[in-house]
Amino acid sequence: MNGFKNELENNILSFWIEKMQDTRNGGFYGQIDGNDVLHPEANKGAILNARILWTFSSAYRILRKEEYLKMAQRAFDYITTYFIDKEYGGVYWELDYKGNPVNTKKQTYVQGFMLYGFSEYYRATGNAQALELAKEFFYLIENSHDNALGGYLEAYTRDWEPIEDMRLSDKDANEKKTMNTHLHVLEPYTNLCRVWDNRELKDAQKRLIGIFTDRILDKKTNHLNLFFDEEWNVKSTAISYGHDIEASWLLFEAAEVLGDKDLLFQIKSLSLDIANAASEGLEADGSMIYEKDGNHIESERHWWVQAEAVVGYMYAYKNSKSLGYKEKASRLWNYIQNRIVDHENGEWHWSRTADGSVNHKDDKAGFWKCPYHNGRMCMEMIENFKY
Repeated sequence: MNGFKNELENNILSFWIEKMQDTRNGGFYGQIDGNDVLHPEANKGAILNARILWTFSSAYRILRKEEYLKMAQRAFDYITTYFIDKEYGGVYWELDYKGNPVNTKKQTYVQGFMLYGFSEYYRATGNAQALELAKEFFYLIENSHDNALGGYLEAYTRDWEPIEDMRLSDKDANEKKTMNTHLHVLEPYTNLCRVWDNRELKDAQKRLIGIFTDRILDKKTNHLNLFFDEEWNVKSTAISYGHDIEASWLLFEAAEVLGDKDLLFQIKSLSLDIANAASEGLEADGSMIYEKDGNHIESERHWWVQAEAVVGYMYAYKNSKSLGYKEKASRLWNYIQNRIVDHENGEWHWSRTADGSVNHKDDKAGFWKCPYHNGRMCMEMIENFKY
């Protein structure tokens, strides 16, 4: 496998630098659609901006190029100026193209991604404000912890009161606890552990790992259950292969930063079990399908699933020394290069549909289509696997 640095710099990051900077209203545009048409007045999502901050901060930390620092700073400045709620804390879910809040709900998921971005910006630059914001968002998230039953509640109103519609998107079940949000609280807590030696943080991280092993993981199948009510009753039968493989390596990473040898030994074994379960989603062409629910198979090949699978199988290879995992990662990377990367217009297509055609209906860049999954894959391969 090779070409990760070239893909990162000359196709992914270059796309965002050249095409997504909003020079009129600040920050970044909200959308380039699947036909590569810019929508300069599209709303601006907090998820997109947090992930841009993380990606360019990480790219600067690893590659030390000033153009990446400038992009990270641009994201940081826009977030702190427009997305942060100065009255009630946290960040708004969505702004209009001029920076005015249009959806003020407080989704725990996005508070986690902001923490991820702030902690990485601090790692890259030493910016003291970024570290203080990361700590502030840690305590903010901990306020949403369910002290009686464990885990984190999904969403609140602007002033942190209960909210009826807790969904991340129209595709999600309206439940109080989800695997997805817990995974993306675990991920930033891992990053914060790297820069802040704090007992409350470590305790929260260990407790969160326990939520995955005791509540979210289906011990019979080693898949992750997706949706739960407040009391942790499972409310979905779907299997998300992409989240399985992503969780397999994020859980290992989460245990690794704690320095607890017994916990790491347990999670290393479990991460391999989860990666093996995710392999049910692999197809003959090397790609990984999206999900399965009962007899219904969603065989679309999403960009982020392929990217996370490369990283997940490389971690499985590192932890097992089994060449079969490395071969899976190699075949996925070949599929990405041949079928997902847009060699003509830059970045990656959202997906290939079940019949193999390019999905032009979903965004090239937008609310959920960010440089984070594919950018992180490249940086993991460069930094941790020396490709």
